[in-house]
Amino acid sequence: MSKPGFFKKYRDAVNFNRNIIIAGAGAFFTGALVAQLYAGHDGNDLANSALTLAAEYSIYIPVFAFLFYWDNRSKYVDPATGRKDGRKIRTDIKKLLAAFSVSEVVFSLVKIGMQYWLLQSGTEAYMAAMAASIVAWAVFFVLVNYMARAVRLFRR
Repeated sequence: MSKPGFFKKYRDAVNFNRNIIIAGAGAFFTGALVAQLYAGHDGNDLANSALTLAAEYSIYIPVFAFLFYWDNRSKYVDPATGRKDGRKIRTDIKKLLAAFSVSEVVFSLVKIGMQYWLLQSGTEAYMAAMAASIVAWAVFFVLVNYMARAVRLFRR
């Protein structure tokens, strides 16, 4: 009996993290652009930080949701009937909400706090947004993977 390879064994976790990275990359660049554009119109650093976070979420959430569903769409079909299994979809949505809830709160606090601090120290708006995002994403990745494991998101 052969052991499954790393990717096969951890396929769901790898795809989950890949989807976070893809969605996060779009959000990352959107946030930097919005921060710089807003800084040209208004000098309110706290508003800049909050608006940047909102812009990032407006990209991140729909892109991640689409990619996650796309990767898992076969899991939501009942093999006996060929119809969508709403119970499996609802179960995964609940698990995703549980995994993301703590992680997103921490991400938001770190992102806004660090970006505000960097803007107050005179850092260019786009650089502050990018640096804050990198730090917040690092913390987020650890937490969301821990939470995904805790809620058994990848159990079939």
